Amino acid sequence: MKLLNKYNRINIAVTIGIMLVTGIIYYYAISHILTKRIDKDLVLEENEVFNYVSINHKLPDVYESNHQQITFLPLGKQNIKRRFLDTVYKELDEDDLEAGRALISSVQVGGQNYRILVTQSKVETEYLIKIIFQITICVIFVLLVLLTVLNRVILKSIWQPFYKVLAQLKDFSLADKASVSSTPSGIDEFKELDQAVIAMAGRVRSDYENLKAFTENASHELMTPISVINSKLDTLLQTDEFTDRQSKLLNDIYGTVARLTRLNKSMLLLAKIENGLIGGDEEVDIKAILEECLYQQEEIIHSKNITLVTNLQGMRVSASRLLMEVLLNNLISNAIRHNYTGGEITITLQPRLLTISNSGKNTFDIEQVLKRFHKSNESEGTGLGLTICKKICDNYGFGLNYSLSNGIHVFSVGF
Repeated sequence: MKLLNKYNRINIAVTIGIMLVTGIIYYYAISHILTKRIDKDLVLEENEVFNYVSINHKLPDVYESNHQQITFLPLGKQNIKRRFLDTVYKELDEDDLEAGRALISSVQVGGQNYRILVTQSKVETEYLIKIIFQITICVIFVLLVLLTVLNRVILKSIWQPFYKVLAQLKDFSLADKASVSSTPSGIDEFKELDQAVIAMAGRVRSDYENLKAFTENASHELMTPISVINSKLDTLLQTDEFTDRQSKLLNDIYGTVARLTRLNKSMLLLAKIENGLIGGDEEVDIKAILEECLYQQEEIIHSKNITLVTNLQGMRVSASRLLMEVLLNNLISNAIRHNYTGGEITITLQPRLLTISNSGKNTFDIEQVLKRFHKSNESEGTGLGLTICKKICDNYGFGLNYSLSNGIHVFSVGF
């Protein structure tokens, strides 16, 4: 969820809660004020009765109207407590009962106590409260809409520098020469963020350039002594005859130097793939590359008496031809290397899916195999073949999957 949406939800929820509590308090406050106003009118009528009795020494006539009634009831010597209460009221021309407010008091006339009951309708008061409450609800709704719109517009404008910095971070690539530009803002936090991002991008690019230079230099410097060793070995082989033990030692040295050469090339290729240094994407014919790879591996396949079954359909992808050759070569070499004599390999190329399956007696954990330098004890490889395959697939968004069924190892690439 975006921060703006999260803030708006919380803000609206809190605002609605506050508005509801405030509305309830406002409703009861208005109701209390209007009730007090009615009570004052009731007291005014009570005082008029007292004034009439003090002047005329008798009770006034019973008074009834559509909004007010005054009645008297003899009490004898009994006294009652003066009080206000909510009651019901029936108008003269209506049969329905409606809410009312009453004042109960007493007055003495000629030594006789009389109860005074002054009742007044609350219909107009309740109608007024209802109108006020409806207006308040409408105002709250309008305020919520305005608040939501203003928050969205204002916050989006305020957060614009942040989104610009974020967009630059998403597009930032070490392989590109473009630098992260400054994003002006009047907000201190965004200024600090902009400065921190620019400084971070500069440090990352500097470290990347240093690492890139170190990798290239190390690879170049390693090739020189390897070439010298190969040259010296060739010269040594031409000098004299050797015993079987000396020949075996020389053969081991040759194998180690060859492995070191492959390891150096693989490490350099892996570094270039990870840093996006291999470009030149084009329309690549996967079927043609597979046929070429199989042709190159034909002698090894025959020497191990491996049965090869192919079902290749035409398919083209947009990628680097070099990386596609490395990917397919590594997968095929892996299927041959980990196969046994008299085994079988099946290669199927369908639209958007390549499947390479091979027989093999060894089992392994694919998660471990994809790690660098992980290989079986019998393997003569560098332990980087499948790691490079995984990096190439990740680079282009391809899916590299593995499964094992009845002793058949299956690698599939979803283009």
